[in-house]
Amino acid sequence: MEQRIGSSSQPLEGAGFDPAFVPGLTSPVSGKAEESAEDTEPEETQEAPEPEGTDEAPESEGADEAPEPGEEPVDGPVFEAADRRARIVADHKGVRLALDDQECEFRWDEIGAVETETGRFGKRYTVTVHTPDRRWYPIEIEAPARSRFKEWDEKLDAVLDAYFEDDAEQPAE
Repeated sequence: MEQRIGSSSQPLEGAGFDPAFVPGLTSPVSGKAEESAEDTEPEETQEAPEPEGTDEAPESEGADEAPEPGEEPVDGPVFEAADRRARIVADHKGVRLALDDQECEFRWDEIGAVETETGRFGKRYTVTVHTPDRRWYPIEIEAPARSRFKEWDEKLDAVLDAYFEDDAEQPAE
């Protein structure tokens, strides 16, 4: 009896594991093109960190908060909370959420409700933006201390009172 050392299963082949298995789905690549692609990849990776290290990122962040030409600065309440990954800003423009490299912005007329929640244990503060089309966008921010929850709730309530218009509160005609 013969015994093999190692796995007895053979590698699977087919379109589910290799898109190049289907003729015409991908363009054929010659050996020279693969070698030249390998040569160019290290150059691209060396160039990529340079733009990240420049001062362009802080300028672009400051450009979001600076008033646009023709727009007057608003002296209303502003709510900002951030941790190492997440950030939320609520001001006269609306609510902006950011998590890592993903961002979304909601104008006040696009928002159906804003909900806050704190965990019973831990230091996570959750803000959920609900839209009228029954979608919701939650974001969790880790607070430096649980005592910040009350401060953040007060600031966010002030912003919502100033800018958010709830249709249910308006008298019916």
